[in-house]
Amino acid sequence: MQDSTAPSSQGLARKPRLAEFVLALGGFGIGTSEFVIMGLMNRVAGDLAVTVPQVGYAISSYALGVVVGAPLISALAARAPRRLLLIVLMLVFAVGNIASALAPSFWSFVGLRFLAGLPHGAYFGIAALVAAGAVPVDQRARAISRVMLGLTVAILIGAPLGTWAGNQFGWQIAFVGVGGIALLTALLIRLYVPVQPVDTGASPVRELSALLKQRVLVALALACIGCGGMFAIFSYVMPTLTQQAGMSESLGPLVLVIFGLGSIAGNLIGGRMADKNLMRAIPCILLWCGIVQGLFYFAANNVWTGLLCVGLVGTSMALAPSLQTRLMDVAEDAQTMAASLNHAAFNGANALGAWLAGLAISAGFTWSSTGLVGTALALCGLVIFAAGRWLEKRTYGVAARRA
Repeated sequence: MQDSTAPSSQGLARKPRLAEFVLALGGFGIGTSEFVIMGLMNRVAGDLAVTVPQVGYAISSYALGVVVGAPLISALAARAPRRLLLIVLMLVFAVGNIASALAPSFWSFVGLRFLAGLPHGAYFGIAALVAAGAVPVDQRARAISRVMLGLTVAILIGAPLGTWAGNQFGWQIAFVGVGGIALLTALLIRLYVPVQPVDTGASPVRELSALLKQRVLVALALACIGCGGMFAIFSYVMPTLTQQAGMSESLGPLVLVIFGLGSIAGNLIGGRMADKNLMRAIPCILLWCGIVQGLFYFAANNVWTGLLCVGLVGTSMALAPSLQTRLMDVAEDAQTMAASLNHAAFNGANALGAWLAGLAISAGFTWSSTGLVGTALALCGLVIFAAGRWLEKRTYGVAARRA
């Protein structure tokens, strides 16, 4: 009898949905860790004796860890077996989160968030490659979006649950819980994700070559800048709604649920749009992001319109599968690096958005000015997309015009 977990010709188990579920579980833990702090900013600030905007440094530190870890790990582990690498990444992620809960001071907490962020990009990049290799070419974006559901479901369920638990029992419990999810994921990967073929031609130099490709750099810039607005708003969504709109802190989990529902819808719709017409989907989604993020500036003066707009801002997640697929298309033989760098770029967007939003608030603008920051970043993304297409047509000619 054939082993039910033996790799198929495309590199996945005979039950690819089970493998996708396991990979998505890791994404659920990562997403919970990344987003739960937004709902615990007030508690963390109080316990560690800092201001709420200063807690934004911990958000940016995690994002910086992703930015550094994705290319570093992808290059150094270019020839590592994918299943083993996924297990190691989950173990490092578990250590970083459990240690974050035990941090004795604010700056040690910031440093440990950097450690927890290191495996993020490489994990999602490798998981995306595994998922995309199991389906026909015209279904890749949807396969990626299914793995990415772990991240969006974390926003819907993991982050609200972590916020509730953190407010009830101390913010540390949220990070300990994430560490437990990571350990479980490592075990399930060992059991249900088959051994992947090792690319004998892979090397650090070949993977790093992705950083020299014009179209890769344009796609990364789109993710880093065009997606920054979502993080600019979400990083400060709780103090915005509580201090500007007068919302009760008890509604904090509801905010995360609404954002999560929007992000799930955006992720699934974005995957379908990308499979239908990738190069038309990207600018359309960026334009949508600019509109709904600008609306947040006006909507955040009222609790209920603010909550509605939070859900619309969550649909900005539609960019994720589109840009992931674009990077895989243009990376040529540096697939692991490109797939990982997409998540590094998204967390660059996290760091950039949180930083710019913090500057606007610290300069005396209203909390909802984060929406204007978001619109500006989305418009910058459209400019980058147009410039990139112009350069691509000059370089690649007719082939680029037909892409």
